[in-house]
Amino acid sequence: MKLKEKITVEDINGKKFKIRILEPESPKKAAFTHYLHNYKNGVSQFYQREAIEFVKDILELKNPENEVTKKVAEEALQYYLFNYKNSVPFPASKKPKFKFIDLFAGIGGFRLALQNLGGKCVFTSEWDKYSKITYEANFGEVPFGDITKDETKNYIPDDFDILCAGFPCQAFSIAGRRGGFEDTRGTLFFDVAEIIKSKRPKAIFLENVKGLRSHDRGRTLSTILNVLRNELGYYVPEPEIINAKDYEVPQNRERIFIVGFRQDVGVTDFKYPKPSNKTKVLEEILEEEEVSVKYYLSDTYLNTLRLHRARHESKGNGFGYEIIPNEGIANAVVCGGMGRERNLIIDEKLTNFKPITNISGEVNREGVRKMTPREWARLQGFPDKFKIVVSDAQAYKQFGNSVAVPAIQATAKKIIQHLNNNR
Repeated sequence: MKLKEKITVEDINGKKFKIRILEPESPKKAAFTHYLHNYKNGVSQFYQREAIEFVKDILELKNPENEVTKKVAEEALQYYLFNYKNSVPFPASKKPKFKFIDLFAGIGGFRLALQNLGGKCVFTSEWDKYSKITYEANFGEVPFGDITKDETKNYIPDDFDILCAGFPCQAFSIAGRRGGFEDTRGTLFFDVAEIIKSKRPKAIFLENVKGLRSHDRGRTLSTILNVLRNELGYYVPEPEIINAKDYEVPQNRERIFIVGFRQDVGVTDFKYPKPSNKTKVLEEILEEEEVSVKYYLSDTYLNTLRLHRARHESKGNGFGYEIIPNEGIANAVVCGGMGRERNLIIDEKLTNFKPITNISGEVNREGVRKMTPREWARLQGFPDKFKIVVSDAQAYKQFGNSVAVPAIQATAKKIIQHLNNNR
């Protein structure tokens, strides 16, 4: 029986839990969930074979004494379809207006934004196991794994409208400084470009860090644009730096957006969305009720941060922790401790100062605390019904790595308008 057993030790809110997982080998579960989500739109054929194998493995696990034939597994799969209930927080539209794929999906920021506009996600990939857990909890679908592998790319269906990808920034070797497709080989952009070349979506929507514009003296972005425009044949207007704070979230988060249209679609002029007239401040996303004492800094640690900043300031550096006023705008939420330490707040609602985690010293009496994972989710534009099903450490990482949903949605809306106008 093709099952694998994993025993992992999870750290959830400071407590250790040993978890025994028995599941069919990847990517069968991903294929199974993709099959259930796409059986009405003709995409299910790309996932059917592995979906049947997944069901076969489940039946063999439940009935180890009985042989399970392919026919029995097929019938059981139809039973799953008949009883399938999309009860997840964010189901796809029953009458979708367009189809898209979600690469480097993280926890689904792109998916959430495009589903809000009536889109249907027909393929998703993400390699991080904890992000997959969050993704499944909210969308009912398990992402496929490593997109650099052909076996993963082979699951991507044909005839979708938009390719979305928040791919990491990597340097290119650029042999001979040609700045072409082959020069990106070995990087994750190469895999994105390879998929674009193979599947020819009508539009592409890429997101990256602001530093991509100056990375390797601008050669990285220049190569990306050359590949998209001249080698793949897409109309790509000049990329734009979009700040999340301009789209109704109180976070100063700048990211570069790259939009492109297949030339035969007929789009020759694209303008990125204008900033919203509405602005939010930090107070609007903070918890109204008292939060756990675990989010409050110890007096020892707070003093260490102050001394650390003072040392840097004496050298003329601006590095250090920061307390954001309630009427202010948060700094960008990022992975790592400094993402939290540069977004400390004053919250004097705490009544129980007894620590529940191992800290050095006492809980500070100044009301200085980190923001909670839920508050970070709000800074990125995730609604409160978005499930946080991992440890705090993983949640901070996931939201720090995610996209600001409202900024993505505003830009995607423009893309869809242009596709509709040129249909």
